[in-house]
Amino acid sequence: MGMQHTPLVMSRLLDRGARVAPNEEVVTATENGVRRQTLRQTRDRAHQLAHALAGAGIQVGDRVGTLMWNGSRHLEAYHATAGMGAVLHTLNLRLGEKDLEYIINHAEDQVIIVDADVLPILEALKGRIPTVRQVIVAAEEGFEDWQTELPNAVCYEAFIKGQPTQYEWPDIDENSPLGLCYTSGTTGNPKGVEYEHRSQYLHTLTQGLTDSMGLSGTDTLCGIVPMFHAMGWGLPWTALMLGCKQVMPHRFMDPARLLQLMCDEGVTVSAGVPTIWQGVKGLIDGNPGKYDTSALSRLTCGGSAPPPSLIRWYWDALGVEMIQGWGMTETSPLATLSRRVMKRGQLELSEDEQFENVAKAGQLMPGLELDIFDENFNRLPHDGETVGEILIRGPWICSEYFNNPQPDKFHGDWLITGDVGKIDAEEYLIISDRSKDLVKSGGEWISSVDLENHIVAMPGVAQACVVAQPHPKWDERPVALVVLSGGAEVSREAVLEHCATAFAKWQLPDDVLYVDSIPLTSTGKMDKKVVRADLDAQGYALPDLR
Repeated sequence: MGMQHTPLVMSRLLDRGARVAPNEEVVTATENGVRRQTLRQTRDRAHQLAHALAGAGIQVGDRVGTLMWNGSRHLEAYHATAGMGAVLHTLNLRLGEKDLEYIINHAEDQVIIVDADVLPILEALKGRIPTVRQVIVAAEEGFEDWQTELPNAVCYEAFIKGQPTQYEWPDIDENSPLGLCYTSGTTGNPKGVEYEHRSQYLHTLTQGLTDSMGLSGTDTLCGIVPMFHAMGWGLPWTALMLGCKQVMPHRFMDPARLLQLMCDEGVTVSAGVPTIWQGVKGLIDGNPGKYDTSALSRLTCGGSAPPPSLIRWYWDALGVEMIQGWGMTETSPLATLSRRVMKRGQLELSEDEQFENVAKAGQLMPGLELDIFDENFNRLPHDGETVGEILIRGPWICSEYFNNPQPDKFHGDWLITGDVGKIDAEEYLIISDRSKDLVKSGGEWISSVDLENHIVAMPGVAQACVVAQPHPKWDERPVALVVLSGGAEVSREAVLEHCATAFAKWQLPDDVLYVDSIPLTSTGKMDKKVVRADLDAQGYALPDLR
């Protein structure tokens, strides 16, 4: 007697949270406070939205765009499109006009749901996005009197009003597309990564594992990572499945507002990039006793590696575990995670030894394969020393881009990640750098990340960014850009002396430049290509080349 083959489609997970925990809340930050609705209301509204979208002609496989912050209506759009078999195309509202126009047209979005406060971004494309038949405007407090000349614009609330609160989710193939997220590469047009139902179903279950993010229905989750970036790291799906209370910051992303929101709502787990957590640390340091973070138990940090000094501060000052994760849009995105203790044998380790593990990118998630290779695709030893190209494969790893073959990004069914790293004897992945951000000096590689983490651990240093600059003899040499925290003075000599305690002479930066800020990408990472271009535009030359 065999088991019946039940397709792994997301609609089987999404209604569960509202069924088992109907009175838990989704809280959205607004201009003057917060807006609340229950999981049951959220579910009913998602079903109404599905009916309204079907009424607007959206069928299985059609792309529905969202240009929205993290909020309850964005969550409803996730839920409705996944249930009805449409494809949610999350638009990154920090992208430039040219990229957005390309993405909307390449995806052939038919409907776009947009937050009223970012309507001008879409209006700039008026007349240039011919596939978009209708625009649905979600108006938060203060934006109720929006107006637009975009085609068939309708208010979100009017759009779903009066629709039935029960939509019979169709049976669709588990390999049907669920989401579409474009990743902005360093060259050429953005590339679309398509998420299928089966891949996200498996990713959602894995994300809840104890040795993964350990999410539970008892948690209050604050997803700071944008829902337009790699589907909010998959957290909205997992929280809907489990019935977590969800806290959404919408457009209010300054550290003071975020931290107050997290304290007020008793957030237990949050996820964001290191720049966010640096800002929160600064606030808590500067205002002793002001913020009650007692509910908070763990922070997940991805996008780029958090400095070990930051991870340690959260544990020592707040008793909060910072979980480092590594992944990318193409990996849906959870690939590896590092927690303080991940094996029974590590219970015996000293606290310092446990923290050495957290500074690594972590252990592979169940279901995936990952290895490091040389340029001829030979596997390299896992000795913690040998550096190679990181390749990964598995059920939620992208194997091709949406309508855009890029054979050089894949090797058979392996994704070539573009990251470089090593694997140690404990099977931890340690990221050295993005291949394009390594400094190649005299045939030897210098890791910009290692230098940055070392410099940012100095008192008085708020941020550090290390980039390569061309050199006639050594090919490239590292230069450090440093942002000091308010009023601090840290000399160039002090930075170089500090680096010399951990790095060989040839690895030290050739120059230290003091700047007010470091440009960030649309996902909150340091934008090194902009930094390099700025130095070039300023006619910068290394000290001994002037």
